Amino acid sequence: MMNSPFLIAGELEADGHRLVQRVYYEDTDFSGLVYHARYLHFLERGRTDYLRCLGVEQRELLSADEEGLVFVVHRMEIDFKGPARMDDVLTIRTTTEKAGGAKMVLSQEIRRDDMLLIAAKVIIAVINARGKPRRLPEKLAAQMLVASTTL
Repeated sequence: MMNSPFLIAGELEADGHRLVQRVYYEDTDFSGLVYHARYLHFLERGRTDYLRCLGVEQRELLSADEEGLVFVVHRMEIDFKGPARMDDVLTIRTTTEKAGGAKMVLSQEIRRDDMLLIAAKVIIAVINARGKPRRLPEKLAAQMLVASTTL
């Protein structure tokens, strides 16, 4: 990935993926704080762009072979540590804890500067186009694990 000041998909770093996003009016509730469900959007963008930076286009996985490959959220644990406000600049970090078999476990954080606002653990199920579990390709699993430790 090119090292540019404008990285729309974020960037891979030595400890995973980093995506910077601004909080807009649409992300907030009447109090001016980010509405709790909007954090799911930020986390999803982080996961999607993490894969994109690894060279994985999710829509292509669906037709990559006769079985198809799809990622779906199976479980998510979220700890809300502090609020974000309109115009804050947030950093979404995504790392892989586990990748293999029919699941991935990702750790995600949302920070404003050095302040931790959200800590999440996301378990992703790997399924085929018919909704049945399938194994994560070993090459992709290895790629995700390497990206979260050393580049």
